[in-house]
Amino acid sequence: MKIQKLLLLFAFISISNLSNAQLYKSALGIRLGPSNGVTFKSFINKNAAIEAIATFRYQGIGLTGLYEIHGRAFNSRDFNWFIGGGGHVFLWGNDRPKFLDREQSLVLGLDGILGLEAKLRGIPLAISLDWKPTINIVNYSGFWGDEIALSLRYTW
Repeated sequence: MKIQKLLLLFAFISISNLSNAQLYKSALGIRLGPSNGVTFKSFINKNAAIEAIATFRYQGIGLTGLYEIHGRAFNSRDFNWFIGGGGHVFLWGNDRPKFLDREQSLVLGLDGILGLEAKLRGIPLAISLDWKPTINIVNYSGFWGDEIALSLRYTW
């Protein structure tokens, strides 16, 4: 509950900083965290982007789609905050924790995302740090809050 209130407060405070948030058009790179993978982000307007993430964990693969709102952070043209949500599908492999049902290998769920991104001037590189909590709703249902990840993306 405390995290939800902080996220809501962060969103309301940041709404005023939406002008000219876009730092690049599209980006492709790696995501490093509990679930390593590949990330692709593309802006659909100056303040909104879609992101697709393919992750690998427990000898399985996950696909996540997110819609993100971006805004200026620290009153700087080099930094953006972002917040958003979407969904995922994950196919567990054999190397999964014992608490996961062995009979169910496919899960569907909802994702949130909250993060900070820096676009380095002069070189086509964006670096972001985010938290992506997940709620599985089909098959294994439960909350996963351990997805804190660093992404490095080539921008164009």
